[in-house]
Amino acid sequence: MKRSRSVGASSPLNGIGKQDGDPRRKRKLAEISQALNVTPVDVAVLRRMAISEGGLLTDEIRCKVWPRLLNVPTDILPEKSGMPDEQREGLQEELIDIILRVLGRNTQLHYYQGYHDIVVTFLLVLGERLATALVEKLSTHHLRDFMDPTMDNTKHILNYLMPIIERVNPEVHDFMQQAEVGTIFALSWLITWFGHVLSDFRHVVRLYDFFLACHPLMPIYFAAVIVQYREDEVLDCECDMASVHHLLSQIPQDLPYETLISRAGDLFVQFPPSELAREAAQQYSQQMAASTFKDFDLTPEQQRADTVLRRRRREKQALKGAAAGAMVATAQPTTARRFVRLAVMGLTVALGAAALTLVNTALEWAPKLDLHLFP
Repeated sequence: MKRSRSVGASSPLNGIGKQDGDPRRKRKLAEISQALNVTPVDVAVLRRMAISEGGLLTDEIRCKVWPRLLNVPTDILPEKSGMPDEQREGLQEELIDIILRVLGRNTQLHYYQGYHDIVVTFLLVLGERLATALVEKLSTHHLRDFMDPTMDNTKHILNYLMPIIERVNPEVHDFMQQAEVGTIFALSWLITWFGHVLSDFRHVVRLYDFFLACHPLMPIYFAAVIVQYREDEVLDCECDMASVHHLLSQIPQDLPYETLISRAGDLFVQFPPSELAREAAQQYSQQMAASTFKDFDLTPEQQRADTVLRRRRREKQALKGAAAGAMVATAQPTTARRFVRLAVMGLTVALGAAALTLVNTALEWAPKLDLHLFP
């Protein structure tokens, strides 16, 4: 009989309860407000709030805190952030506009399959103007190496996964090595910040709180703790590449996110990237070819911008008890827009690589202030 783990119904979805009378929630809201209202803003406290149980709690707070975590200048941000429901009909065009602006202003960046999963999350939470500013900052920092013309850096970052697993659980590591499963099952996790594989929008934005507050390599640590959490299932699996790859590619939707976030943070402190760098480099000789990245070989329908937007929109509106509406693109594409539209639709895709900005600790790393908003 296969062994498996499950999360009980009483497990908290967002860590801290949503009731106004919850003392932990009140205390956290007060700490966030105080950190935002001092001069200068206490970014260290905001990072701690984003990482700690429950994350940033609401999208309204995220509109205020996410720019601080990415060091985007707030004195030129629009006063009103977020997107009213009545303005959501044009989301697909706004998504393409954001991608066009970012790529147009940063010609060294290359669109990659899954990029729009990240962009649409920022669009839904922040609205187009603010999302554009943060996506540009994110694309030139956390996601920078994903947006290279080749997959070399992406593969290198994936190579950190097995050394982390080896330190946490040598038995699982050896089993995976024997199965020759590699790390490709985690590719879509990494390059979309789990946005493509998680069906609940609340879980996605909770992870974004965590990743925005941390070192760019934190998603690979989170991938490692997911594998560790599924230890029993892995060891009960047939020890061959196809079986183990299939198991790990199907990420559970009922994970204990707060527990895994805490564990990932602990692992980062215990085994920082600098300690793993040599082993990660050695993994190149065992790396599967880029042509075998089948777990992210998505069908055109899965990668259509309107498909992603509808899925995310349904998830977000379901939280408010509202039905999702259909979205239709109406603007005629220019040559540049047509190219990006093809890419977003999954018809023209250039897989890139991921971000690796070396820092000493997660809380010491932060993007430099160099972004200007569009007029």
